[in-house]
Amino acid sequence: MSQGVHVPEHQQRQITDEQFHDATLIWNYHQMGHEQRSCSAAIGLGSHDLGVATTAADLYRASLFPIVVFSGGNSPTTRARFPRGEAVHYREHALALGVPDEAILVEPKAANTGQNITFSRELLADAGVEVESLLLISKPYMERRSYATCRNLWPDVEVVCASEPLELDDYIKSIGDEKLVVDMLVGDLQRVIEYPKLGFAVEQDVPKDVHDAYERLLQAGFDSRLISA
Repeated sequence: MSQGVHVPEHQQRQITDEQFHDATLIWNYHQMGHEQRSCSAAIGLGSHDLGVATTAADLYRASLFPIVVFSGGNSPTTRARFPRGEAVHYREHALALGVPDEAILVEPKAANTGQNITFSRELLADAGVEVESLLLISKPYMERRSYATCRNLWPDVEVVCASEPLELDDYIKSIGDEKLVVDMLVGDLQRVIEYPKLGFAVEQDVPKDVHDAYERLLQAGFDSRLISA
């Protein structure tokens, strides 16, 4: 299971059944539902979530790719957890789970999803890996945004998304803070909506029930992970 960030008890808060229902709609929307299949390579997108590296190891053992790039430097939310950088810690975790060193490339500088894709693409090219299909491994609620970003930056590659197979309730338990998780779901949906206008991603259709849930959660104050307007 994912290993989350520690959150002080005073920052935790119970959410209502209605808010959990709205969050579940958004959680399900964020996941692409792709059928897993063999790809030329994989990218493990850096974050606070070590479950990305666990999932990468599982999928490597299932022979779904021959090589994985772990991509990510540090951010204010990961520096304490991964002091040597997200990609470095992901690599160490994957090695401990049996992924051979020769199957791992480390991209230690990316600071956002666009850089994850761009820098990893360059690293794979430098390593002589021909990429026709790509398995993107992310946090569960980041699948759609990573997909839209990759389709924008690397349009000629076939993209398959994967994440740790968790239900929302289990993910909340792994993080330890309902409010924080819902804030992250809302923040990522805002990015799915806004990033195409900024040229960062391809547009994704947002169903009305998902958008309505997003608006209700915004009005209820689940807004700590929003980007500036």
